[in-house]
Amino acid sequence: MAAEYLPVLVFILFGLGFGCVPLLAGRLIAPHRPEAAKNSAYECGFEVFEDARMKFDVRYYLVAILFIIFDLEIAFLFPWAVVLGEQPGIGMFGYLAMVAFLGILVVGFIYEWKKGALEWE
Repeated sequence: MAAEYLPVLVFILFGLGFGCVPLLAGRLIAPHRPEAAKNSAYECGFEVFEDARMKFDVRYYLVAILFIIFDLEIAFLFPWAVVLGEQPGIGMFGYLAMVAFLGILVVGFIYEWKKGALEWE
């Protein structure tokens, strides 16, 4: 019974070694010469003028998520459009399924538009 799990154990040990050995080698071989400029928070040429933990408006994240959602939904349209033009095609069921999909997309878009999520102040 234990012999069946030996390849799994070898694989786990190999994976851990593959990840840990380069880290340890880098820690042992790399030169350690810290300088003030090297240890500073920014190396862009001027002093820090603001806290790095700035607050972002939630609308930024909302617009980013909306972009990802609409981008992925558009990515579903390309294979559908290619298959739709073929002779056997996907038939009426495939066409109606995409109409329903686009209907849900439009309802979501109208909801976000009415909520004002697409307006940037």
